[in-house]
Amino acid sequence: MKNKIIAFFLGLLILSFAACKKDVAQDQYEVNPVKLYPSIGAKNKNKTQEQYVSILYTNLFQRALSGNQLVEIIDCLESIGDKELGREVLISNFMNDPQVVLPSDSVMRANPDVFTEQTYERFFVRKPSEAEKTWFRNFIEANPQLSAEMIYFAFALSNEYLYY
Repeated sequence: MKNKIIAFFLGLLILSFAACKKDVAQDQYEVNPVKLYPSIGAKNKNKTQEQYVSILYTNLFQRALSGNQLVEIIDCLESIGDKELGREVLISNFMNDPQVVLPSDSVMRANPDVFTEQTYERFFVRKPSEAEKTWFRNFIEANPQLSAEMIYFAFALSNEYLYY
């Protein structure tokens, strides 16, 4: 009889643990985490032209590029023989668009370290090293004519940006 009571309470205990569930809110949205690379050395795959254009557009405008626009841009880039010149022209055209999302120069100068971290994460999907932050801080402070647009242009044209 004693074994039956113990078995009953043990079964009841197991059922009570099985019935426990965490409540999930109805309006909760899951966001896939983005893996930040530890350094440039972790990037070893070259972006295709389509990937480059789509990612560049998303980084500069903070929204996705439509399929039709992507095809038009790729056709235009393929008509230019020099790939780097084509990228320069593309970035320049994007920067001249009034809808491009750029931080102001005053925000960049107010806190160069935060600006550098955000720019590295936005373009290179990694955190800058302390040496990179120090270099950029000194470079921004030493060049009053430098703008956030110029830095974004340089990041978009860099060799590291061609890899993921």
